Amino acid sequence: MSSNVVPLPNRENISHNDQNKQKAKLSLIDIVSSLKERTGKLDTKKVIHSVKVGIALVLVSLLYLLDPLFQKVGQNAMWAVMTVVVLFEFFAGATLSKGINRAIGTVLGGGLGCLAAILADNSGKIGGALVVGISVIVIGGGATYARLIPSVKKRYDYGVMIFILTFSLVVVSGVRADKIMKLAGERLSNIGMGFAVCIFTSFIYPIRASDELHSSTASKFDKLASSIQGCLEEYFEIANDKEKQPTMDVSGCKSVLHSKSSDESLANFSKWEPWHGKFGFFYPWEKYLIIGEVLRELAAIVLSVKGCIQSVRQPSPTQRDSIREPCETIGLSLATILTELGESIRDMKLCLAKISISPRIQCMRQELSLLVSSNTLENNSTESLGLASFIFQILEMVEKVELLATRVEELGEIARFPNKKLDV
Repeated sequence: MSSNVVPLPNRENISHNDQNKQKAKLSLIDIVSSLKERTGKLDTKKVIHSVKVGIALVLVSLLYLLDPLFQKVGQNAMWAVMTVVVLFEFFAGATLSKGINRAIGTVLGGGLGCLAAILADNSGKIGGALVVGISVIVIGGGATYARLIPSVKKRYDYGVMIFILTFSLVVVSGVRADKIMKLAGERLSNIGMGFAVCIFTSFIYPIRASDELHSSTASKFDKLASSIQGCLEEYFEIANDKEKQPTMDVSGCKSVLHSKSSDESLANFSKWEPWHGKFGFFYPWEKYLIIGEVLRELAAIVLSVKGCIQSVRQPSPTQRDSIREPCETIGLSLATILTELGESIRDMKLCLAKISISPRIQCMRQELSLLVSSNTLENNSTESLGLASFIFQILEMVEKVELLATRVEELGEIARFPNKKLDV
């Protein structure tokens, strides 16, 4: 019998190859994980906005790069590029707002400027100078005064500024330029091209201010709910451990407290955005500002409770423990109600505050009244004062949460949210 000897591979070579493969796999995993971490830190919306701005600039640059377009447009193509750079904003509503304001301001300013320039040309040398000076003072001063009116400044400030700029340039240059009408028409057409490119690019995967305002308002309820629970828990934990320092995270409260300017801008841009999803043309964005104001008041109360925790004069642990259970129960109830209100806005479901939330608020108010009038606050005047202050601040929280429930219910009724019964 003949036997075939099969050569066995070297074990050392096998182990060495396996180790190399494992190292390669590990290095690849490390690279992928590091890339995920880096890309995860980037805000997707900011990346999308940056890409869209680049695309808009490329499209408008074709006026320079393509000879047929450049021969028709000429050097005035720079106005289209400038329009894209100036108009393109992060939110679609902001881009549309600036675009419409710029268009109206340019047309009105150019039209009045041309009329004033024609009148100046027909008035002689001295009369023309007087016409130009008087028109610039009257129109420029009147428009500047209009910018200071709050209602105008809030929505049309950019348009009025463009109106003043366009009028001044046209009326002054019209004294020495014979072809001002042709020049104005060419520049308007190029500005229109830039505006069209901005609008077209902006509404490709649009980043809407209305969605941002809606989601940010709902998230504020969750932030305050978490802060209230953490605040009350820490207040009673420090009572049992005097050496423990306050570590409560109030960054959520501070972000809510400093959100007024952002909310106003988002509400303004939301009004300019076209109908999309469940947000119609006359959606009550003003109600979001009212809700935001009450949320900021509640955040200020939570921060004042943190001041109680950090105060030097504190009630004794015994006194704190006597009110711990009812206060923690009330804090949990407040957090639950705030979460429900946030979900009501987020899901666009009607919150029946009078039916489901008001009875719970009434029970909390009665419980706190009993705590204030109990004998616990009569043992020591200094300690009683600190404990009473803490309870009254909780009572203020209850009042603000009740007001929030009313405001959210009003929003749901005006916006016609479908009914959603909250758990009692």
